Amino acid sequence: MPTIDLSRYEKKKATPPTPQKNDNGGGLLALLNKDISFGSKELSDKKKEFLYLELSSLLQAGINLKSSFELITASQEKEKDKQLFQDIQEKVLQGISFSKALEKTGKFSVYEIFSLEIGEETGKLTEVLQDLAKFYQNKVKQRRKIISSLSYPCIVMCTSMGAVFFMLEFVVPMFSDVFTRFGGQLPWITAKIISISKAMESNFLPAILFLASIAGFFWYVRKTERFRKVFSGLLLKIPVAGNLVQKIYLARFCNSMRLLISAHIPLLRAISLSRQMIGYYPIESSLQKVEDDILQGHALHQSLERFSIYPAKMIMLLKIGEESNKLDYFFARISEQYIDEVEYQTTTLSSMMEPLIVVFLGLIVGTILIAMYLPMFQMSNSFQ
Repeated sequence: MPTIDLSRYEKKKATPPTPQKNDNGGGLLALLNKDISFGSKELSDKKKEFLYLELSSLLQAGINLKSSFELITASQEKEKDKQLFQDIQEKVLQGISFSKALEKTGKFSVYEIFSLEIGEETGKLTEVLQDLAKFYQNKVKQRRKIISSLSYPCIVMCTSMGAVFFMLEFVVPMFSDVFTRFGGQLPWITAKIISISKAMESNFLPAILFLASIAGFFWYVRKTERFRKVFSGLLLKIPVAGNLVQKIYLARFCNSMRLLISAHIPLLRAISLSRQMIGYYPIESSLQKVEDDILQGHALHQSLERFSIYPAKMIMLLKIGEESNKLDYFFARISEQYIDEVEYQTTTLSSMMEPLIVVFLGLIVGTILIAMYLPMFQMSNSFQ
């Protein structure tokens, strides 16, 4: 990765833009639905990847910024995106720098704006655009692999629950009416299934309202610090899923630190920018304290080892990186390692969940069928 000389930038002492905190709750659903982002102020990761990749390619080919933006704007299918890029283009033509034009839209994070500002000050805008394109490309690629691994088990699970609901709501009541007309003592398992079906039928609407109110409450408090702290703590304690979420956000943290340190951004500023863009409470809250520790003269690895969210192996590698002055290299290696582990774990989890869900569905449906047919077998024997 090219080294950026910040001597010009440091002399100018430009004030970085005001941070736009990324409050996303830090949950697994937020992780998997970043691109969907209903009501989100920022541009989606996929669109950012396209913008930085196309813009860096056009600038590298010798096309000026104005013509590059005209080509990118013309390729947009949605009117909303086309208008956004036209606004950026107009601001640049008015003499505003590219980074400031992005900042005024409110669609880009402080992490991107600060990096692009450095690229403009040092004449390395194309290299910075390529780094940002690679960053979002890896982020989108990782999310796609996770979704592709978990989508089939989730579909099977939803189908299974739908089949069980249909049987309890419609099939079981039909058999129940038949058994009532014949009278007699029902087997224990049949009576239990019928009672569950009746309870579901009588409490269906209140249960839906109750679940909707709980979902609404969580949606309302999802950005509060207390909720994010409790929710992320509980999520980390869930077997398999907790470890998976931890590695996903550690990979993002290491990848962002790699990009910033490679651009020769001071360590404290790199930590601050990473904290503002991660949006995962355990990492976000720990980095605030890490900044204070570094100001007091502590090493980065010494500050990070105070928090359980950072594994001992990661701390050891960062210690070596600090001693050898190759933090960017070790952050890149750690990020790649966690990405590979996440891909392996999601693939393994998907392959394990599929047969388990099928077996679960078979047991539930089989139990319901046995419960419904058992009285009919008894009545058949009595008639004989």
